[in-house]
Amino acid sequence: MNHPIDSRDSVSALNNLLLNRITLNKGGEDQLECYGYKKDTLKDIVFFLLVILTCGLLLLILYWKPELECYIRRRKCPLYKAKIILIENHVGQFTVTAVQCYIQEQECDDGISAPSENTDLVSYNDTTVRYFDFHHVRYIWDKNQHIYKILEDLSCGVKCSAIHDKYHGLSEQEQAERIGIHGPNAIDIEVKSYWRLFIEEVLNPFYIFQIASIVLWGFDEYYYYASCIFAISVVSICISLYATRKQTVTLRNMVSTVKSNITVCRGNDVYEEIATAKLVPGDMIVIPTHGCIMTCDAVLVAGTCIVNESMLTGESVPVTKTTLSQQNDEEIYLPENHKRHTLFAGTHVVQTRYYGHAKVKAIVIRTGYNTAKGELVRAILFPKPLGFRFYQDAMRFILFLLVVASCGMVYSLVNYIREGVSTTEIILRVLDIITIVVPPALPAAMTVGTVYAQSRLKKKGIFCISPPRINFCGRINAFCFDKTGTLTEDGLDMWGVVPVQDASFYHPERDVGNLSQGPVLLCMASCHSLTIIDGELTGDPLDLIMFNSINWVLEEPGQDSSKYDTIMPTIVKPCRKDNFLTDEAPFEVGIVRQFTFSSSMQRMSVITRSLTDNFMEIYCKGAPEKVISLCKPDSVPENFQTMLHKYTVQGFRVIALAYRPLEPKITWHQVQRISRDKVERDMTFLGLMVLQNQLKPQTTPVMKTLKKAKIRTVMVTGDMIQTAISVARNCNMVGPRDQVIIVKATPPTKDEGAKVEWESAELQGEDTTWDDQDSNNSESEISDAQRPLLEVKSYQPISMEELDSRTHLAISGRSFSVITNYFPHLMPRICVKGTVFARMAPDQKYQLIENLQKLDYIVGMCGDGANDCEALKAAHAGISLSETEASVAAPFTSRIDNIECVLTAMREGRAALVTVFACFI
Repeated sequence: MNHPIDSRDSVSALNNLLLNRITLNKGGEDQLECYGYKKDTLKDIVFFLLVILTCGLLLLILYWKPELECYIRRRKCPLYKAKIILIENHVGQFTVTAVQCYIQEQECDDGISAPSENTDLVSYNDTTVRYFDFHHVRYIWDKNQHIYKILEDLSCGVKCSAIHDKYHGLSEQEQAERIGIHGPNAIDIEVKSYWRLFIEEVLNPFYIFQIASIVLWGFDEYYYYASCIFAISVVSICISLYATRKQTVTLRNMVSTVKSNITVCRGNDVYEEIATAKLVPGDMIVIPTHGCIMTCDAVLVAGTCIVNESMLTGESVPVTKTTLSQQNDEEIYLPENHKRHTLFAGTHVVQTRYYGHAKVKAIVIRTGYNTAKGELVRAILFPKPLGFRFYQDAMRFILFLLVVASCGMVYSLVNYIREGVSTTEIILRVLDIITIVVPPALPAAMTVGTVYAQSRLKKKGIFCISPPRINFCGRINAFCFDKTGTLTEDGLDMWGVVPVQDASFYHPERDVGNLSQGPVLLCMASCHSLTIIDGELTGDPLDLIMFNSINWVLEEPGQDSSKYDTIMPTIVKPCRKDNFLTDEAPFEVGIVRQFTFSSSMQRMSVITRSLTDNFMEIYCKGAPEKVISLCKPDSVPENFQTMLHKYTVQGFRVIALAYRPLEPKITWHQVQRISRDKVERDMTFLGLMVLQNQLKPQTTPVMKTLKKAKIRTVMVTGDMIQTAISVARNCNMVGPRDQVIIVKATPPTKDEGAKVEWESAELQGEDTTWDDQDSNNSESEISDAQRPLLEVKSYQPISMEELDSRTHLAISGRSFSVITNYFPHLMPRICVKGTVFARMAPDQKYQLIENLQKLDYIVGMCGDGANDCEALKAAHAGISLSETEASVAAPFTSRIDNIECVLTAMREGRAALVTVFACFI
């Protein structure tokens, strides 16, 4: 195949053409080394001769070591000529895959075929496309740069405005071209037959050794012993095959979707119904009015959807998805940053909203295994190798036994030859030594222990989709917990509101239903993402508690709550008609635009307009430190930090409120296109909303049990650091006499560089008497009522050397980020002594888990599955507290909504390990 080099090609592209090796995904966890090979006739002849001479033993060796086939049968060649690709991952595992070609039947001259920053790397004008698949990810040969690159879709480098302007539906020809390159939109998990599973199981080195041992014992007339081992092995294999196939069938049923049709737009308001398997990136689809199960990742461009994402997150709270606006700043679309506008594969669209006869439309972004659901399934099918010292030590132990056996074989061989024993007898006696030294029942025990542990877990309400992780549960020495919904109750109780007027805090209003008409009341009435599904108000628990506490009602546009448009906004109004009446009209507030909550932004806001006003207002609620940064300084009370600290140290959850009137000249349509950073500024601080969040009754006993077992416990939460410390003390994660050090790190400024401060918090109360009273009692025997209230009077700088075994570090997400970037040498000490990690973003939770694993911790993680998905997947044993069994958010899913499942999983893990340990004794 000739590849003409254009004069505009770079020197690096010319060099790439002759390379037979390339590094893909450089620097990432999925880094791959790829080597090009092609057939060699002479080597093929030699290979077949070796197979005959070894009686097929060479084929068995190649099954265990696939890379040897390339060395023995193939010849290295430049990648552009390669028919076979040898792939080595970052841990040294090899895979062999074939290069495939797709030949397009005709060229496409519609103007979108040339590669650009907003399209795929593939040139749709080329008649031949060369590619290979690895772990369901497609890599395509780029004929411009002469290298293989991962096949990109519309989630890579596409501007938000381009999605609106460029993609209005694909023609049948364009769709056919793309499906040939991207493949069908399906997540098909192969369920192997029992016969194939049997062959693969028997070809395991352990079972090959066992078969050889049974044959040897048969020749030596050890019939009873051989029969027993044979029976045990058969039972073990049958159990293993049944469990493996059942696990695969369960996973397939969990992730597969019913084959169905969906309506796509062919442009110019021409619609056609096609099979969902034919969807490709760039298609415009119509979301059915009665809802559906999404089979692809798509971004909403018209209308609104109410979605249940429990399949991916484990959290069954409905989520409102809004239209992706065409931002003025040409923002790059990223599914992770635009979750509130993206419908993910596997999620259930419960309800759609539209106006009149308009349709709810979305642009397909990713399909098949490239979707968010597909990535989770790939993580299950091809898990990241997790170092488990037991497995490494077990292999070393077996190798040691083989060395011992070899010494015994040599000694016996010499003695038998001296004594003139027959050749047959010598072979039997010498080989018998190996079967005596190496335990023959090892593979059966390892299989049976895990299978029975998985079965017992299921009976106790814990569903496992990755059985090998059960053994990790038995060796966990550090367990991380989310706070809200995991350690504490899901539900919150409204404690009250602390309003602000003229930059001063007023007395707390405990009965928020008695609040007078004003910005504070209107903020609580409108700043939420609640919706009506089947006549019932649903949404985020915090929003529900806030809205229900003020006794207002919500009305959505349309008689059946199914119509939607910016012309007909959602209405909130007082429950009683005689409330806030004016001479002109009843008091009603319309929610014109909603900026949904984002964990990265730590806030949400809405733009509203009341019927009696000729201007709009923006209301905002979120993390106090984030909200006040958007407020005018003169509207924030001087004692803000003191007041905030007063409530957070008592374990209350505190939300800040703010608002700003918008200019009357801003029109309804301008509001729909304006970016949130242009309106979320110069706001007036309104006050604090305080909610109670009680510990679950099972939390403290579990913490005490883990502490007695010498298992380290860590809290990883998105809440404020003072609240987190208070909860940690109340649940016995931090002992009553232990010291908590708050780590504060600041990034560099123009005047000075980055710095880290270690501050010890003094406790208010008679904490100095702790050593005098009940000094013989253990910490677990001290009641919660005896513990002093954690109220910081002052901060005292300390040094790293002052940290001891009774000292705990507490750090916020902002400081964690600074230390990661500027003080990486401190990260090991932070991870070892850190107990409370507050204001942590989802990606920071993931980073913490990885840092702990680098320090040789076997890490467990327990969360509610919403913002904890990344950390749950990264941990050695991630447990998602979910009502649904069909969740791929974590290796373990518990229908028990408290952390008692942690103890259950660890007990079963230890039981499985004990079974294996017994084989080595």
